[in-house]
Amino acid sequence: MNPTPEKAFPVSWDQFHRDARALAWRLSGAGPFSAIVCITRGGLVPAAVVCRELEIRVIETVCVASYHDYRTQGTTAVLKGIAADLPGVEAGGAGILLIDDLVDTGKTASIVREMLPKAHFATVYAKPMGRPLVDTFVTEVSQDTWIYFPWDLGLSFQPPISGRSG
Repeated sequence: MNPTPEKAFPVSWDQFHRDARALAWRLSGAGPFSAIVCITRGGLVPAAVVCRELEIRVIETVCVASYHDYRTQGTTAVLKGIAADLPGVEAGGAGILLIDDLVDTGKTASIVREMLPKAHFATVYAKPMGRPLVDTFVTEVSQDTWIYFPWDLGLSFQPPISGRSG
C-alpha cells in the first residue's frame, strides 16, 4: 500500500498529449517495433499517440488491475493476458514496445515484465520505486505525488499549493 500522497500533479489533455509525443520522440531511435502492448487502462491513451507517431499498426492490450478505488493499490490481478500469436511473444517480447501512462511502485510493471522480459518498456511518467523497471520515460515525479490524469478530471476550483486561501 502507498502512503497517502501529499503532492498533487494535475495533467491537462494538452500536457499529456505533449508528453506522449515526447515519449514517441525518445522511442523513435529505439526500434523498430513490430507491435505495441499497452497496459490498460492507463496505457491506452499514450499508446494511441505513440502508435500514430511511430506508425505502428499492431496494437495489443494486457489488462492488469491494481488500483481498485482510484487512490490505493490493492491486489494486482491480470484480467486479460497477451495474445500468444502476437509477433515477438514467442521470443520473450523482442521487438515489442510496452506502453503505460505511469510506473508507480512497480507492481504492475513487474508482472508485465515477466510476460515479456525482452520488450522495451516505456511510460510517460515514472516514480522512483518503479523507475528501474522502465527503459524509457519522459518525466519523473516523486513517490509521494499523485498524478491526476485528464481522463479522471473535471473542471473545478483548485486550491493553492500553499494550502492557504484568501
